Amino acid sequence: MTAITRTRDFTAPARARAGLVLPGLGHLAMGEIILGLGLLLLDAVLISAAVAGFPRLSDVVFGGPSGSLSWHGLASVVGWAGLTVGLWWVAYRRAWPRELSDEEFNSNHQAFLRTLLRHTTGMLGLFGVLFLMAITVLTPMIAPFDPLDVDVGPQNVAPSWEYLMGTDQFGRDVFSRLLYGGRISLPIGFVAVAIAATVGTTVGAVAGFFGGAVDKVLMFGTDGLLALPRLVLLITIVGLFRVTGVWGIFLIVAILGLTVWMGIARIVRGEVLSLRQREFVQAAQALGLSRGRILFNHIIPNVMAPVIVYCSLAIGTTMLAEAGLSFLGLGVPPPTSTWGVMINDGRDPLRIAPWISVFPGLTIMLAVLSFNMLGDGLRDATDPKLRGTE
Repeated sequence: MTAITRTRDFTAPARARAGLVLPGLGHLAMGEIILGLGLLLLDAVLISAAVAGFPRLSDVVFGGPSGSLSWHGLASVVGWAGLTVGLWWVAYRRAWPRELSDEEFNSNHQAFLRTLLRHTTGMLGLFGVLFLMAITVLTPMIAPFDPLDVDVGPQNVAPSWEYLMGTDQFGRDVFSRLLYGGRISLPIGFVAVAIAATVGTTVGAVAGFFGGAVDKVLMFGTDGLLALPRLVLLITIVGLFRVTGVWGIFLIVAILGLTVWMGIARIVRGEVLSLRQREFVQAAQALGLSRGRILFNHIIPNVMAPVIVYCSLAIGTTMLAEAGLSFLGLGVPPPTSTWGVMINDGRDPLRIAPWISVFPGLTIMLAVLSFNMLGDGLRDATDPKLRGTE
């Protein structure tokens, strides 16, 4: 028996194929403004990287010590190729949408995508995050100077065509330092929140599932940590275990992750307390499955939606925490550039060269705003009550 099919614009008009010339044009032609402009923004990053990076491709790829292979440069070239393929694949799919069966069309996955695509705030946040990730990956191709090189230009020069964001008090290019700083600040946010999600989900799930004394002990410790001011806790730990070099970055990531998991644990515990009384859990218990298997295979996957939303919001606050520590001189040790370190570097010459601090400050604001807007969209898209069907 032939399956009945439903599609979204399966026979797309010819104007949707404009995206094959430049991804995003097809979406604009179809009236999908946010999608179209977002894709064109990524096109601009792609083109900028090609114009700036391809003429010096050998320096990008073999820019390591003594002309050796630079893994960062190679990753940026591979990332450029991957972004190119991804953008044109999206344009192709808009011109010739994939045929969906009724079962696929009404699946949770498709309902989630439709709700998120219609969420203006969420899509703005998504493209803001994608923009930051794209320029971070393509930094070796885009950045005109080495971020650690001094005297690449005059000191404290205002933004110009030669130095897009000016130079600092050491003659370093602020634009290049901003791009390379994102390669530290963004991963710090992602990795720290991944640590927090792992610890928080485990603690919350175990407390909610086993209950009794286990629940009381774990939640008592969680509430105790929640009662401590996070900034004071961060400053105390960093001050006690101050290290330099790469280990300093690892220390900051670990501390940021281990001071934000408590909220996740509380959320997961509440969800688990509700889920453990559901029929599918009782059926698994009746089948004789072990507690560990029920917890990790059946309960935890069903509590990940609120965790993902919380994590998208926590990334922004974690980046702010790292910036605050760096501003206080307790963050990533110099000369490594992060956005927080750059703000701190511009503190003394703020009156004569405000651009040293203003540009990284605006970038942090954009990053936090984008993650918060994306979290708002994910919250609505993961809520079954707000999911619409076409």
